[in-house]
Amino acid sequence: MKKTIPFIDLKAQYQHLKTRIDSRIQKVLDHGHYIMGPEVAELEEKLAEYVGVKHAITCANGTDALTLCMMALDIKEGDAVFCPTFTFFATAEVIAFAKATPVFVDSDASTFNICPKDLERQILRTISEGKLNVKAIVAVDLFGLPANYPLIESIAKKYNLKVIEDAAQGFGGSINGKRAGSFGDIATTSFFPAKPLGCYGDGGAIFTNNDEYAELLKSYRVHGKGTDKYDNVRIGINSRLDTIQAAVLLEKLAEFPQELINRNKASTNYEKQLASIYQTPQVPYGYESSWAQYTLVSEEREMEIAKYKKRGFPTAIYYGICMHQQTAFKYLGYLKGDFPVAERLAISVFSLPMHGYLEVKSE
Repeated sequence: MKKTIPFIDLKAQYQHLKTRIDSRIQKVLDHGHYIMGPEVAELEEKLAEYVGVKHAITCANGTDALTLCMMALDIKEGDAVFCPTFTFFATAEVIAFAKATPVFVDSDASTFNICPKDLERQILRTISEGKLNVKAIVAVDLFGLPANYPLIESIAKKYNLKVIEDAAQGFGGSINGKRAGSFGDIATTSFFPAKPLGCYGDGGAIFTNNDEYAELLKSYRVHGKGTDKYDNVRIGINSRLDTIQAAVLLEKLAEFPQELINRNKASTNYEKQLASIYQTPQVPYGYESSWAQYTLVSEEREMEIAKYKKRGFPTAIYYGICMHQQTAFKYLGYLKGDFPVAERLAISVFSLPMHGYLEVKSE
């Protein structure tokens, strides 16, 4: 029987970085500043430099990062926020949590990302209905590939909408050299362990070039504090990044460029072997993916998954149910067939192992 390979090999990564990570953690244990310690400020500076923005503000997790964006942009009841239906639940959850209305958008059949044509269609439909104030777009960098921000930002400007980039999966990707996390008015990422850049627990960050947003975010993440932490000037939340997680991320960020090279080698190898069998991920000209997942499309998904399992090769499904089909969003009244591309993807996609420590056989 073949040995099952790990879907995401965090153990191999740790063994590679063990000395450096252990040393970083020990420094935190020595100085004892476990919440918002010096490593957090150091990480924020290096994240901003890597992404290419003025401000990086860390927080407790990726969902909080999106929630904080809703707060900074004053998204509230009566607002419409457009987002893909084919994505992880948190993307739409934070919109509803802010009491705004998520308006779902179909996927691009080639990239799996939000479809700009359907985005404009949904904006025009919402405006014509006249029930909601069109406010913002949340675009997701699905599976590592940045969404089509040149078109999305053009549409947003046309209709006076804010753009939030959900780069939780796309961190490390780019469009014409401009890195994920630097698009739109404000962007987020998650440091969940399985993400391209992950810590050993929960963590997140927000990126922006807007000084006003940055100051609001720094306040909102610590109970709405003012200049004196015991003078709270607004209602906020408690969403601080632990110092130990920042210490881990500093060493992982230093190694991240090499891991991206390895991920791209693995994706190239997959493409060579599988392009004649499945619909494989497409990366448009000028784009780079960070390959959070390597996702295939097959009309015979269950049969293909069974074949891989028999060979000791793990698979996963991201995502088997679209947002408009989720029980929590039934109140919005969407029907089967409203988003045909996304619905087809949900019943036919499956992902293969992808990480920076896959062994790629040379030709």
